[in-house]
Amino acid sequence: MSGVILSLLVTIFMVRYLLKHFRPQFVLFAGGLLLLFAAIVMQQLGLIDAAGILPKKVASTGWVGFDPFKCVSSIMSSRVAGLGLIIMSAAGYSKYMSMIGASARMADVMSRPLRLLNSPYLVLALSYIVGQLMNIFIPSASGLALLLMVTMYPVLVKLGVSPLSAAALIATSGCLDLGPASGNANLAAKFGGMDTMTYFVDYQIPISLVVAATIAVLHYFTQRWFDKKDGEKAWQIDGGNAHEDIDFKGAPAFYMVLPMIPLILLFVFSKFVVAGIKLDVPTAMFLSFTLAVILECFRHPAKEVLDKAIEFFDSMGKQFARVVTLVVAGEIFAQGLMATGTVAYLIDVTKGLGLSGALIMVVMTLFITIISIVMGSGNAPFFAFAPLVPDFAREFGVSTILLILPMQFATSLGRTVSPITGVIVAVAGCAGISPFEIVRRTAIPMAGALVATIVATMILV
Repeated sequence: MSGVILSLLVTIFMVRYLLKHFRPQFVLFAGGLLLLFAAIVMQQLGLIDAAGILPKKVASTGWVGFDPFKCVSSIMSSRVAGLGLIIMSAAGYSKYMSMIGASARMADVMSRPLRLLNSPYLVLALSYIVGQLMNIFIPSASGLALLLMVTMYPVLVKLGVSPLSAAALIATSGCLDLGPASGNANLAAKFGGMDTMTYFVDYQIPISLVVAATIAVLHYFTQRWFDKKDGEKAWQIDGGNAHEDIDFKGAPAFYMVLPMIPLILLFVFSKFVVAGIKLDVPTAMFLSFTLAVILECFRHPAKEVLDKAIEFFDSMGKQFARVVTLVVAGEIFAQGLMATGTVAYLIDVTKGLGLSGALIMVVMTLFITIISIVMGSGNAPFFAFAPLVPDFAREFGVSTILLILPMQFATSLGRTVSPITGVIVAVAGCAGISPFEIVRRTAIPMAGALVATIVATMILV
């Protein structure tokens, strides 16, 4: 029990500093290391049963005082070589697509059919579907939203949708974190014991079809209701800098295909089409990057192209600093919770309550949703708690995917109703409105999406 009390105190300490906008990497690292050292002390004093400070199959340094740092280095080395490389290569390719104008071309082409329709709120609902589809190829929620503020926002406003409704719709365009380029999706696949493409095709797509349809319908009715309720206030927005012309950077129209190439390669060379050849995410990203560089060499001098191509690797480095370290920090914190006996205690208590696997899924999904709203982040809470999911699943006799899939969706849904998250702040700044006005209009669609996620998971998984 002493370990649980300590874990609770450390968690409160961490939440306090996260709410003060301290870097989550350092907060999670500090909390995890504190718990690991505390576990060592409590084991020596006989307050808790012996528990592993180090991950399984990792040998001790020979002195227990160094083992917490060996825990950090072992997790870091395994994640950088595996999941970290996936996240970094996907981010690097996405950044390069944006730099050469390919992402802008795709956003422009995919939004054009919407201009042919003459029903404002129908176009609004369909715009969400288009945006969510683009999110598969442009994994950055903020980056995608800013593109859509240039391509889709003016179209929606011109059709008669209020600026507030248009901004709220665009802020939710990447709310499901779909596809092989998503860090959360890759982490979920890892702990679910499968490759990213299998997770995407077999699990994410069936659930996302239900959830995306729910969000589109709720946007249709919610934004129309808010526009009627707010009256002229909803239209009295200057639009900020949302009417800037889109910058294609001279990219030809066919460049709109380039962001899709990694996904096409991953799908074709997998168990779904060509089973004899299998590509992983980094290989597909590097292959696609090479093709893009070759195409650029036909448009620009080779030296200029290669000077710009370094941005791919620069972005990989930035992603290591921002996301991969967060993954590692989250696992350190999770290891600390396990070392102090907190995870075992929570499992025992939950078993004593007689909760079913389905109910456990609901509780964990709601819990991580709340944490995501408070923190304004989808990554930090998911990276912290995802490593614990396999233990819970094993103890309750349910599949890991039943727990981790709705949790992965819930973190991004929760993030989208937080006024401090990056995508909300970016859209609000671009449209010249308050972030609180946006989340006021995203709350209902995201709440409905959360319910749809839970129900669809129970039925389809």
